[in-house]
Amino acid sequence: MFRHRWIFVLMVCGLLLSGCAGDEPGGTLSAAPKVQSGGTLYFDDFSDDSSGWDTWSDEKSQAAYDQGGLRMRVSQANYDTWSRPGRRYGDARIAVDTTRLGGPDNNNYGILCRYSNRSNFYALVISSDGYAGILKVKEGKYQILSGESLSYQEAVRQGGEMNVIGAECVGGRLALYANGSLLLEAQDGDFSAGEVGLIAGSFDETGVDILFDNFYVIQP
Repeated sequence: MFRHRWIFVLMVCGLLLSGCAGDEPGGTLSAAPKVQSGGTLYFDDFSDDSSGWDTWSDEKSQAAYDQGGLRMRVSQANYDTWSRPGRRYGDARIAVDTTRLGGPDNNNYGILCRYSNRSNFYALVISSDGYAGILKVKEGKYQILSGESLSYQEAVRQGGEMNVIGAECVGGRLALYANGSLLLEAQDGDFSAGEVGLIAGSFDETGVDILFDNFYVIQP
């Protein structure tokens, strides 16, 4: 595992953001309904392949409804891709089940919040070798908000074991959870609202293959 692996990725993405982004949105944004604290704003178990998530297949990456979830694969090195259901929120708590189906453990995957476009969003991610980080992309430049690099976390299950990833985007607080344990926190006020979504990415090895299931957005 490369503790400072994001340094290279930050440089690549800063120069070639189109090589580190998924497709632009398809579908209409939905305003969040008024729900009491703790209530479910949105849920998808991906059993309906017309539920609105971005899907595609090209030489760099693929996203598809598959195996009862949303499956994202990355076929290019040092590449991030993402999918969104066209749902926009301000404050939100988000959770999703994740499993690495194949490819290297040296990967990254997780949750997007407050996504405006491919150049402006937050990403809260883990890796299959036990690392985690809270990231911001602003005007196309990647920044790790939770430290100088991704940090090792005992609560992250490694290899092909399932991880339940949680994210809180509430006010200026960003928090990343795995399997019920708080991993990292950060403060940032640049983005106050935007779309939610899922992200998967590669580093020096290709073949990243992640299955997402049971995606929740909860009212804080």
